Amino acid sequence: MEKHSKRYRSAASSTDLKQEYALVDAVKVLTNFPKAKFDETVELSFRLTVDPTQGDQMVRGTTPLPHGSGKTVRVLVFTADADAALAAGADHAGLDDVMNKIKEGWLEFDVAIATPEAMKSVRTIARVLGPKGLMPNPKSGTVTDDIEGAIKAVKAGRVEFKMDKTANIGVGIGKRSFTNEQIVENAKAVIEAIGKARPSAVKGLYIKNVSISASMSPGVRIASTEYNQF
Repeated sequence: MEKHSKRYRSAASSTDLKQEYALVDAVKVLTNFPKAKFDETVELSFRLTVDPTQGDQMVRGTTPLPHGSGKTVRVLVFTADADAALAAGADHAGLDDVMNKIKEGWLEFDVAIATPEAMKSVRTIARVLGPKGLMPNPKSGTVTDDIEGAIKAVKAGRVEFKMDKTANIGVGIGKRSFTNEQIVENAKAVIEAIGKARPSAVKGLYIKNVSISASMSPGVRIASTEYNQF
């Protein structure tokens, strides 16, 4: 049986975790939980009704957060023009040299961007990047010739979401240090983005449930009225 910390147990006992709350109230409950000694990430967790085994029911995409993610994002750009990418704000850039480092185990970056031309080479390390969620993808805006624009979007707080093999999605939407209003507005942006990413093949109920939590807290269930329009 999983053992939780005293802080977690205190938070869980302070409210009814089976109850569903309007988004504004759910955020209030969350921010009243005891805090950890670090600035915890706030996350939305979605349970969908889609079938993950069906290719036409994949749910993925990106959305900008109105108030950013609160996270410092390290960006790697796969490109033959490393100097231009570094000048545009990339933390790391290159092609063959960077790929060789990755093959040796180096993964000191959070997001990878690639030019379409560079993708011809990058695909050879897909088995390394893919499982880590670091493979550039046109659908997430990380395969593009507009390297400067992509870097700015990622560093400004654009987040990517992708359904896992159990039809769940987890998305970081900010930090505990954010104001309640900032967390609410970021949450609304993500709920709307995932709602609009509904596959056309899915009929009836799409989003089964949504909860909000911090790194070291229990989840607070959000009322279906906040997302049942999708």
